[in-house]
Amino acid sequence: MPDIRIVESFDIPAGEQPVEYVERKGKGHPDTLMDGIVEAASLELSKYYLDYFGTVLHHNVDKGLLVGGSADVSFGKGIITKPIEIIIAGRATESYQNERIPVDELCVRAAKEYLRENTRFLDLDDDVKISTKILKGSESLNKIFSRSVDVPLANDTSFGVGYAPLSVAERLTLETERFLNSYEYKNRMPAVGEDIKVFCIRENGKLSLNVAAAFVAQLAKSKEEYFSLKKKVIEDVAAFAKGIARSDVEVVINSGDSEERGEAYITKSGLSCESGDDGQPGRGNRANGLITPFRQMSIEATAGKNPASHTGKIYNVLAREIAAEAVNLYPQIKECTVSLVSYIGRRIDEPRDVTVALTMQKGEKADAVRSKVRDIADDMLTNIGYVTRGLADGKYSVF
Repeated sequence: MPDIRIVESFDIPAGEQPVEYVERKGKGHPDTLMDGIVEAASLELSKYYLDYFGTVLHHNVDKGLLVGGSADVSFGKGIITKPIEIIIAGRATESYQNERIPVDELCVRAAKEYLRENTRFLDLDDDVKISTKILKGSESLNKIFSRSVDVPLANDTSFGVGYAPLSVAERLTLETERFLNSYEYKNRMPAVGEDIKVFCIRENGKLSLNVAAAFVAQLAKSKEEYFSLKKKVIEDVAAFAKGIARSDVEVVINSGDSEERGEAYITKSGLSCESGDDGQPGRGNRANGLITPFRQMSIEATAGKNPASHTGKIYNVLAREIAAEAVNLYPQIKECTVSLVSYIGRRIDEPRDVTVALTMQKGEKADAVRSKVRDIADDMLTNIGYVTRGLADGKYSVF
Protein backbone atom coordinates (compact mmCIF):
# COMPACT_ATOMS: atom_id res chain seq x y z
CA MET A 1 0.00 0.00 0.00
CA PRO A 2 1.48 3.40 -0.94
CA ASP A 3 1.89 6.08 1.68
CA ILE A 4 -1.12 8.36 1.21
CA ARG A 5 -0.65 11.81 2.67
CA ILE A 6 -3.82 13.65 3.75
CA VAL A 7 -3.20 17.32 4.48
CA GLU A 8 -5.44 20.19 5.41
CA SER A 9 -5.19 23.15 3.07
CA PHE A 10 -5.87 26.70 4.17
CA ASP A 11 -5.59 28.18 0.70
CA ILE A 12 -8.51 30.23 -0.57
CA PRO A 13 -10.47 28.08 -3.07
CA ALA A 14 -10.22 29.24 -6.68
CA GLY A 15 -13.92 30.07 -6.78
CA GLU A 16 -13.59 32.41 -3.79
CA GLN A 17 -10.57 34.39 -4.93
CA PRO A 18 -11.23 37.96 -6.13
CA VAL A 19 -10.44 37.08 -9.75
CA GLU A 20 -10.66 33.82 -11.71
CA TYR A 21 -9.92 32.99 -15.35
CA VAL A 22 -11.18 29.83 -17.02
CA GLU A 23 -10.95 28.75 -20.66
CA ARG A 24 -12.24 25.89 -22.77
CA LYS A 25 -11.25 25.18 -26.34
CA GLY A 26 -14.29 23.55 -27.90
CA LYS A 27 -14.35 20.36 -29.90
CA GLY A 28 -13.74 22.14 -33.22
CA HIS A 29 -10.75 24.15 -32.04
CA PRO A 30 -7.62 22.89 -33.86
CA ASP A 31 -5.86 21.93 -30.62
CA THR A 32 -8.92 20.03 -29.40
CA LEU A 33 -9.40 18.40 -32.79
CA MET A 34 -5.88 17.02 -32.49
CA ASP A 35 -6.60 15.84 -28.93
CA GLY A 36 -9.66 14.03 -30.21
CA ILE A 37 -7.89 12.54 -33.22
CA VAL A 38 -4.92 11.12 -31.30
CA GLU A 39 -7.21 9.81 -28.55
CA ALA A 40 -9.37 8.14 -31.21
CA ALA A 41 -6.21 6.60 -32.65
CA SER A 42 -5.18 5.26 -29.24
CA LEU A 43 -8.64 3.82 -28.66
CA GLU A 44 -8.58 2.14 -32.08
CA LEU A 45 -5.16 0.63 -31.40
CA SER A 46 -6.24 -0.50 -27.93
CA LYS A 47 -9.33 -2.19 -29.34
CA TYR A 48 -7.29 -3.98 -32.00
CA TYR A 49 -4.68 -5.13 -29.48
CA LEU A 50 -7.39 -6.39 -27.10
CA ASP A 51 -9.39 -8.12 -29.83
CA TYR A 52 -6.41 -9.93 -31.34
CA PHE A 53 -4.02 -10.41 -28.42
CA GLY A 54 -6.11 -9.98 -25.26
CA THR A 55 -4.07 -7.08 -23.90
CA VAL A 56 -3.32 -3.43 -24.67
CA LEU A 57 0.17 -3.43 -26.19
CA HIS A 58 2.67 -0.61 -25.82
CA HIS A 59 1.83 2.55 -27.74
CA ASN A 60 1.77 6.32 -27.33
CA VAL A 61 0.37 8.39 -30.17
CA ASP A 62 0.12 11.64 -28.25
CA LYS A 63 2.10 13.74 -30.73
CA GLY A 64 0.97 15.29 -33.97
CA LEU A 65 0.21 18.45 -35.86
CA LEU A 66 -2.75 20.01 -37.60
CA VAL A 67 -1.54 22.39 -40.31
CA GLY A 68 -4.26 24.80 -41.23
CA GLY A 69 -5.33 25.20 -44.83
CA SER A 70 -6.56 28.16 -46.86
CA ALA A 71 -10.09 29.18 -47.71
CA ASP A 72 -12.02 31.73 -49.75
CA VAL A 73 -15.12 32.73 -47.83
CA SER A 74 -17.79 35.40 -48.07
CA PHE A 75 -21.36 35.70 -46.87
CA GLY A 76 -23.40 32.87 -48.36
CA LYS A 77 -20.52 30.81 -49.74
CA GLY A 78 -17.11 29.38 -49.07
CA ILE A 79 -14.51 27.02 -50.48
CA ILE A 80 -11.38 25.47 -49.02
CA THR A 81 -8.59 26.21 -51.50
CA LYS A 82 -5.77 24.37 -49.72
CA PRO A 83 -6.50 21.25 -47.67
CA ILE A 84 -6.00 20.96 -43.93
CA GLU A 85 -3.13 18.58 -43.14
CA ILE A 86 -3.17 16.26 -40.14
CA ILE A 87 -0.11 14.33 -39.02
CA ILE A 88 -0.32 11.72 -36.25
CA ALA A 89 3.01 10.86 -34.65
CA GLY A 90 4.20 8.57 -31.90
CA ARG A 91 5.23 5.03 -31.15
CA ALA A 92 3.28 1.79 -31.34
CA THR A 93 3.72 -1.97 -31.36
CA GLU A 94 3.77 -2.87 -35.06
CA SER A 95 4.03 -6.64 -34.74
CA TYR A 96 3.32 -9.18 -32.03
CA GLN A 97 3.53 -12.98 -31.94
CA ASN A 98 4.78 -12.86 -35.54
CA GLU A 99 1.70 -10.98 -36.71
CA ARG A 100 1.81 -7.58 -38.42
CA ILE A 101 -0.39 -4.91 -36.89
CA PRO A 102 -1.75 -2.30 -39.35
CA VAL A 103 -0.92 0.65 -37.10
CA ASP A 104 -0.96 3.38 -39.75
CA GLU A 105 -4.20 2.18 -41.33
CA LEU A 106 -5.92 1.96 -37.94
CA CYS A 107 -4.87 5.48 -36.95
CA VAL A 108 -5.91 7.06 -40.26
CA ARG A 109 -9.27 5.30 -40.08
CA ALA A 110 -9.78 6.50 -36.52
CA ALA A 111 -8.94 10.08 -37.50
CA LYS A 112 -11.42 10.09 -40.38
CA GLU A 113 -14.16 8.63 -38.24
CA TYR A 114 -13.52 11.17 -35.51
CA LEU A 115 -13.75 14.05 -37.97
CA ARG A 116 -16.87 12.54 -39.51
CA GLU A 117 -18.58 12.38 -36.11
CA ASN A 118 -17.45 15.78 -34.82
CA THR A 119 -17.65 18.11 -37.83
CA ARG A 120 -20.47 18.76 -40.29
CA PHE A 121 -19.05 20.69 -43.23
CA LEU A 122 -15.68 19.10 -44.00
CA ASP A 123 -15.30 17.06 -47.16
CA LEU A 124 -12.99 14.33 -45.91
CA ASP A 125 -11.88 13.46 -49.45
CA ASP A 126 -10.93 16.96 -50.61
CA ASP A 127 -10.62 19.23 -47.56
CA VAL A 128 -8.31 17.10 -45.38
CA LYS A 129 -5.11 15.12 -45.83
CA ILE A 130 -4.15 12.66 -43.09
CA SER A 131 -0.75 11.03 -42.68
CA THR A 132 1.17 9.23 -39.95
CA LYS A 133 4.70 9.24 -38.55
CA ILE A 134 4.39 6.31 -36.14
CA LEU A 135 7.38 4.11 -35.45
CA LYS A 136 8.21 1.15 -33.23
CA GLY A 137 8.70 1.98 -29.54
CA SER A 138 12.11 1.89 -27.90
CA GLU A 139 13.39 -1.46 -26.66
CA SER A 140 13.74 -0.17 -23.09
CA LEU A 141 10.10 0.91 -22.88
CA ASN A 142 8.89 -2.26 -24.58
CA LYS A 143 10.82 -4.32 -22.02
CA ILE A 144 9.26 -2.39 -19.13
CA PHE A 145 5.85 -2.95 -20.69
CA SER A 146 6.49 -6.70 -21.06
CA ARG A 147 7.76 -7.08 -17.47
CA SER A 148 4.34 -6.39 -15.96
CA VAL A 149 2.46 -9.45 -14.73
CA ASP A 150 -0.66 -8.62 -12.72
CA VAL A 151 -0.38 -4.83 -12.71
CA PRO A 152 1.25 -2.72 -15.45
CA LEU A 153 4.47 -0.87 -14.72
CA ALA A 154 4.54 2.88 -15.30
CA ASN A 155 6.25 3.73 -18.56
CA ASP A 156 7.04 7.27 -17.46
CA THR A 157 8.01 9.29 -14.41
CA SER A 158 5.10 11.65 -14.32
CA PHE A 159 2.40 13.20 -12.19
CA GLY A 160 -1.32 13.77 -12.32
CA VAL A 161 -3.52 16.31 -10.58
CA GLY A 162 -7.27 16.44 -10.09
CA TYR A 163 -9.67 18.45 -7.99
CA ALA A 164 -13.33 18.79 -7.07
CA PRO A 165 -15.74 20.43 -7.13
CA LEU A 166 -15.64 22.73 -10.13
CA SER A 167 -16.19 26.40 -9.35
CA VAL A 168 -19.17 28.24 -10.82
CA ALA A 169 -16.91 29.85 -13.43
CA GLU A 170 -15.50 26.45 -14.38
CA ARG A 171 -18.91 24.83 -14.72
CA LEU A 172 -20.14 27.81 -16.70
CA THR A 173 -17.22 27.62 -19.12
CA LEU A 174 -17.45 23.86 -19.61
CA GLU A 175 -21.22 23.69 -19.98
CA THR A 176 -21.52 26.72 -22.29
CA GLU A 177 -19.27 25.10 -24.88
CA ARG A 178 -21.12 21.81 -24.55
CA PHE A 179 -24.42 23.64 -24.94
CA LEU A 180 -23.36 25.43 -28.12
CA ASN A 181 -21.89 22.25 -29.59
CA SER A 182 -24.77 20.02 -28.57
CA TYR A 183 -26.81 18.14 -31.14
CA GLU A 184 -29.94 19.97 -30.00
CA TYR A 185 -28.45 23.43 -30.41
CA LYS A 186 -26.97 22.64 -33.80
CA ASN A 187 -30.45 21.62 -34.94
CA ARG A 188 -31.80 24.97 -33.75
CA MET A 189 -28.86 27.08 -34.95
CA PRO A 190 -26.99 25.16 -37.66
CA ALA A 191 -25.04 28.29 -38.65
CA VAL A 192 -22.96 28.03 -35.46
CA GLY A 193 -19.85 26.00 -36.29
CA GLU A 194 -17.96 23.54 -34.11
CA ASP A 195 -14.92 25.75 -33.49
CA ILE A 196 -15.99 27.44 -30.27
CA LYS A 197 -13.75 28.83 -27.56
CA VAL A 198 -15.18 30.03 -24.26
CA PHE A 199 -13.25 32.33 -21.94
CA CYS A 200 -14.74 33.23 -18.57
CA ILE A 201 -13.61 35.99 -16.22
CA ARG A 202 -15.00 36.34 -12.71
CA GLU A 203 -14.22 39.61 -10.98
CA ASN A 204 -15.57 40.12 -7.47
CA GLY A 205 -18.59 37.97 -8.17
CA LYS A 206 -19.35 39.34 -11.66
CA LEU A 207 -19.12 36.78 -14.46
CA SER A 208 -18.27 37.58 -18.07
CA LEU A 209 -18.13 35.19 -21.03
CA ASN A 210 -16.19 35.90 -24.19
CA VAL A 211 -17.11 33.33 -26.84
CA ALA A 212 -15.40 32.86 -30.19
CA ALA A 213 -17.69 30.91 -32.52
CA ALA A 214 -16.95 30.19 -36.18
CA PHE A 215 -20.17 30.70 -38.13
CA VAL A 216 -20.86 28.76 -41.34
CA ALA A 217 -20.81 31.14 -44.30
CA GLN A 218 -23.28 29.14 -46.39
CA LEU A 219 -25.88 29.59 -43.64
CA ALA A 220 -25.28 33.31 -43.12
CA LYS A 221 -26.07 34.71 -46.53
CA SER A 222 -25.62 38.40 -45.73
CA LYS A 223 -24.11 40.74 -43.18
CA GLU A 224 -27.57 41.44 -41.81
CA GLU A 225 -28.37 37.73 -41.42
CA TYR A 226 -25.04 37.06 -39.70
CA PHE A 227 -25.45 39.79 -37.10
CA SER A 228 -29.06 38.81 -36.54
CA LEU A 229 -27.99 35.21 -35.90
CA LYS A 230 -25.21 36.38 -33.61
CA LYS A 231 -27.65 38.43 -31.55
CA LYS A 232 -29.82 35.36 -31.10
CA VAL A 233 -26.82 33.28 -29.98
CA ILE A 234 -25.91 35.96 -27.42
CA GLU A 235 -29.45 35.81 -26.04
CA ASP A 236 -29.34 32.00 -25.90
CA VAL A 237 -25.99 31.92 -24.12
CA ALA A 238 -27.06 34.61 -21.63
CA ALA A 239 -30.20 32.64 -20.73
CA PHE A 240 -28.27 29.38 -20.45
CA ALA A 241 -25.52 30.98 -18.36
CA LYS A 242 -27.99 32.54 -15.95
CA GLY A 243 -29.33 29.09 -15.18
CA ILE A 244 -25.88 28.01 -14.01
CA ALA A 245 -24.65 31.23 -12.39
CA ARG A 246 -28.02 32.14 -10.81
CA SER A 247 -27.29 35.73 -11.83
CA ASP A 248 -26.89 37.76 -15.00
CA VAL A 249 -23.75 37.01 -17.01
CA GLU A 250 -22.18 39.40 -19.48
CA VAL A 251 -21.87 37.68 -22.87
CA VAL A 252 -19.72 38.79 -25.78
CA ILE A 253 -19.50 36.75 -28.98
CA ASN A 254 -16.88 37.25 -31.70
CA SER A 255 -15.54 40.46 -30.24
CA GLY A 256 -13.36 41.02 -33.32
CA ASP A 257 -16.38 41.58 -35.57
CA SER A 258 -17.27 44.98 -36.99
CA GLU A 259 -20.84 45.42 -38.18
CA GLU A 260 -19.98 48.82 -39.63
CA ARG A 261 -17.24 47.37 -41.84
CA GLY A 262 -19.03 44.08 -42.48
CA GLU A 263 -16.28 42.07 -40.80
CA ALA A 264 -17.47 38.77 -39.34
CA TYR A 265 -16.14 35.40 -38.18
CA ILE A 266 -17.39 33.20 -41.00
CA THR A 267 -15.96 29.96 -42.36
CA LYS A 268 -16.86 27.33 -44.92
CA SER A 269 -16.48 24.43 -42.47
CA GLY A 270 -17.28 25.94 -39.08
CA LEU A 271 -13.58 25.48 -38.24
CA SER A 272 -10.85 28.10 -38.00
CA CYS A 273 -8.23 25.58 -39.15
CA GLU A 274 -9.54 25.83 -42.71
CA SER A 275 -7.73 29.13 -43.12
CA GLY A 276 -4.48 29.04 -41.22
CA ASP A 277 -5.04 28.25 -37.53
CA ASP A 278 -2.96 25.23 -36.50
CA GLY A 279 -3.23 22.70 -33.70
CA GLN A 280 -1.31 20.26 -31.53
CA PRO A 281 -2.31 17.70 -28.88
CA GLY A 282 -1.84 18.87 -25.31
CA ARG A 283 -1.81 22.61 -26.05
CA GLY A 284 -5.35 23.17 -24.88
CA ASN A 285 -7.69 21.66 -22.32
CA ARG A 286 -6.36 19.68 -19.39
CA ALA A 287 -7.78 16.25 -18.58
CA ASN A 288 -10.91 17.78 -17.01
CA GLY A 289 -11.71 19.73 -20.19
CA LEU A 290 -10.61 23.12 -18.90
CA ILE A 291 -7.65 25.48 -18.83
CA THR A 292 -7.44 26.79 -15.27
CA PRO A 293 -4.46 29.05 -14.46
CA PHE A 294 -5.68 29.55 -10.89
CA ARG A 295 -5.51 25.80 -10.17
CA GLN A 296 -2.83 23.18 -9.74
CA MET A 297 -2.64 21.19 -12.95
CA SER A 298 -0.44 18.89 -14.99
CA ILE A 299 0.60 19.99 -18.46
CA GLU A 300 0.68 16.42 -19.78
CA ALA A 301 -0.95 15.75 -23.13
CA THR A 302 -3.34 13.11 -21.82
CA ALA A 303 -4.97 12.30 -25.17
CA GLY A 304 -3.27 9.60 -27.23
CA LYS A 305 -1.25 8.09 -24.41
CA ASN A 306 -1.78 4.38 -23.83
CA PRO A 307 -4.45 3.69 -21.21
CA ALA A 308 -2.73 0.69 -19.62
CA SER A 309 0.51 2.08 -18.25
CA HIS A 310 1.06 5.75 -19.06
CA THR A 311 0.56 7.47 -15.74
CA GLY A 312 0.58 10.86 -17.43
CA LYS A 313 -2.89 9.86 -18.57
CA ILE A 314 -4.06 7.47 -15.88
CA TYR A 315 -3.13 9.56 -12.85
CA ASN A 316 -4.81 12.73 -14.14
CA VAL A 317 -8.08 10.83 -14.42
CA LEU A 318 -7.59 8.87 -11.18
CA ALA A 319 -6.81 12.04 -9.22
CA ARG A 320 -10.01 13.63 -10.50
CA GLU A 321 -12.04 10.55 -9.53
CA ILE A 322 -10.59 10.42 -5.99
CA ALA A 323 -11.30 14.12 -5.44
CA ALA A 324 -14.85 13.85 -6.75
CA GLU A 325 -15.61 10.82 -4.56
CA ALA A 326 -14.28 12.59 -1.46
CA VAL A 327 -16.40 15.73 -1.85
CA ASN A 328 -19.48 13.75 -2.88
CA LEU A 329 -19.34 11.49 0.17
CA TYR A 330 -18.28 14.07 2.74
CA PRO A 331 -19.99 17.47 2.41
CA GLN A 332 -17.82 18.88 5.20
CA ILE A 333 -15.05 18.99 2.58
CA LYS A 334 -15.29 22.25 0.64
CA GLU A 335 -12.60 21.40 -1.90
CA CYS A 336 -10.26 18.47 -2.55
CA THR A 337 -7.08 18.44 -4.65
CA VAL A 338 -5.25 15.17 -5.34
CA SER A 339 -1.76 14.74 -6.78
CA LEU A 340 -0.02 11.46 -7.67
CA VAL A 341 3.54 10.82 -8.83
CA SER A 342 4.84 7.75 -10.67
CA TYR A 343 8.35 6.46 -11.17
CA ILE A 344 9.08 4.71 -14.44
CA GLY A 345 9.15 0.93 -13.96
CA ARG A 346 7.09 1.05 -10.76
CA ARG A 347 3.64 -0.57 -10.52
CA ILE A 348 0.92 1.90 -11.43
CA ASP A 349 -1.02 1.00 -8.26
CA GLU A 350 2.00 1.96 -6.14
CA PRO A 351 2.68 5.65 -6.83
CA ARG A 352 5.84 7.22 -5.48
CA ASP A 353 3.71 9.87 -3.79
CA VAL A 354 0.02 10.49 -3.14
CA THR A 355 -1.04 13.77 -1.57
CA VAL A 356 -4.64 14.71 -0.89
CA ALA A 357 -5.24 18.32 0.17
CA LEU A 358 -8.55 19.07 1.87
CA THR A 359 -10.09 22.50 2.27
CA MET A 360 -12.74 22.14 4.95
CA GLN A 361 -16.02 23.93 5.43
CA LYS A 362 -16.03 26.57 8.14
CA GLY A 363 -15.91 24.96 11.57
CA GLU A 364 -14.89 21.53 10.21
CA LYS A 365 -11.53 19.80 10.73
CA ALA A 366 -9.70 17.48 8.36
CA ASP A 367 -9.05 15.01 11.20
CA ALA A 368 -12.72 14.00 11.14
CA VAL A 369 -12.46 12.64 7.57
CA ARG A 370 -8.74 11.95 7.19
CA SER A 371 -8.94 8.17 7.48
CA LYS A 372 -12.07 8.01 5.31
CA VAL A 373 -10.46 9.95 2.49
CA ARG A 374 -7.35 7.81 2.78
CA ASP A 375 -9.57 4.74 2.36
CA ILE A 376 -11.08 6.24 -0.81
CA ALA A 377 -7.65 6.83 -2.34
CA ASP A 378 -6.39 3.40 -1.29
CA ASP A 379 -9.45 1.64 -2.67
CA MET A 380 -9.22 3.42 -6.03
CA LEU A 381 -5.52 2.63 -6.33
CA THR A 382 -6.17 -1.02 -5.45
CA ASN A 383 -8.83 -1.13 -8.16
CA ILE A 384 -6.94 1.00 -10.67
CA GLY A 385 -7.78 -1.55 -13.36
CA TYR A 386 -11.30 -0.12 -13.36
CA VAL A 387 -9.86 3.21 -14.56
CA THR A 388 -7.46 1.71 -17.11
CA ARG A 389 -10.21 -0.45 -18.60
CA GLY A 390 -12.52 2.55 -18.70
CA LEU A 391 -9.87 4.58 -20.49
CA ALA A 392 -9.35 1.81 -23.05
CA ASP A 393 -13.12 1.78 -23.65
CA GLY A 394 -13.31 5.58 -24.01
CA LYS A 395 -15.50 6.00 -20.92
CA TYR A 396 -13.51 8.91 -19.47
CA SER A 397 -13.14 12.34 -21.00
CA VAL A 398 -9.45 13.30 -21.17
CA PHE A 399 -9.64 16.67 -22.89
